[in-house]
Parts: sequence; C-alpha cells; structure tokens
Amino acid sequence: MKAIKTRTDHAPSKARGKVRKPKRPETYHHGSLREAMLQAAERILERDGIQGLTLRAAAREAGVSHAAPKNHFGDLSGLLSELAAVGFERFVALMQANVRESDPPPQRMAGIGRGYVTFARTHPGLFLLMFRSERLDMQRPALRAAVDASSRVLSGAVGAVRDESLAPELTLSQAASVVGAWSLVHGFAMLLLDGRLKALMARLPPGTDPNALLGAIFAARQPKK
Repeated sequence: MKAIKTRTDHAPSKARGKVRKPKRPETYHHGSLREAMLQAAERILERDGIQGLTLRAAAREAGVSHAAPKNHFGDLSGLLSELAAVGFERFVALMQANVRESDPPPQRMAGIGRGYVTFARTHPGLFLLMFRSERLDMQRPALRAAVDASSRVLSGAVGAVRDESLAPELTLSQAASVVGAWSLVHGFAMLLLDGRLKALMARLPPGTDPNALLGAIFAARQPKK
C-alpha cells in the first residue's frame, strides 16, 4: 500500500478573494487635519512665499484631498488667518521668553524688542503674513485674540516704562509712546528682512550683531542721568 502524502503548502483558494494591498499610511493622524494643514501651509510659506500658498498647494503638501481644507478653513483667507493666529501666539511667547517681572522697565522693553526682532528673523514668511491685514480675516476669533495678546505685551511694557497703567482709552501722550516703541522694533525688523542694514552693519566692529545694535538704540532712548 502506498503512503498517503499530506500537503502542507496549501495554495490560497479562490474563495478567499483577492489579497488586499496594505493601505498607504496617512500623513496625519485621524482628527488632526487642521494641524497638518497649518504645518503644511507654514512650510510652503517659508519655502515659496505667500504667492505659492494656495488651498490646493497646502492640501497637496499635507497629503490630503483638495476638498478637505474647506471643512476647517472655508477658503484661503481662513487658512491664512488661522496660520497668522498661530504665528501671533508664538510671537507673544518669544517676546516674553527672556523677560522677568523683576527686570527694570527699560530692560523689559529691550528684551521684548529683541524677541520681536528675533521672531521676524527666524520666521520671515510668517512674520510678513501676520502684518498683511488685506489677506487676513481679522474677525476670526482665534486671530483677534492672538493679535490683542501681542498688543498687550508691548503696551504693558510701555506702561511700565512710563510708570502708569494704560487703560483701553489712551491719552495722546500714551498713544505716542506705544506707537513710538512699536515703530522702532517693527521698522528695525523690516529693515533687517529687506537687507537694508547690511551696509551699516558692515561698518560696525567685528562680531556686532543686530541684537547689539537694537540694544544700543533702546539705550540711546533712555533719559540722560
């Protein structure tokens, strides 16, 4: 009698159907589309500038369908506004990063100014977007709250220098102090981003960086003793 051979190499039967290919891993976790879109938009902004940032480009960068962003942002203005809100939140944190309540008011003002300029130099595309109000929907709650928070940082520092609390209704003198401080740091940041200070910086002692120049500007504004 012949031995009966047992097969161990079973071939897949047709009843099992086709073998499914593994799905391509998604580029974002379920429920985090908003964050993935904002990160993608920021990458495009810093790499290609505002002209390269569209809803389709951001969706493509995030690896999602072209229609997906509309559920969270509505349109391009919505995406840009939410991205600007994130920028202002980081902006506030950086302005306050190296400032302590115990610092003398002029020192606090200078520290906030350095944070302001450092943010602009580190995130130039995002910084320029944040102050392009014609591209933003200033009525969006997240953006409005973030802008107000950044304004309070600067106005609070000005009030400390003046040794008074600034109420929502300002006197002409108070408004002049706020605008003067804002104009100084914002104008300085823009001159740096535009490359307008390169020639001047080249004439300074070796190793002098923009923060040192900004500190000297703030020092020159202090009343002589």
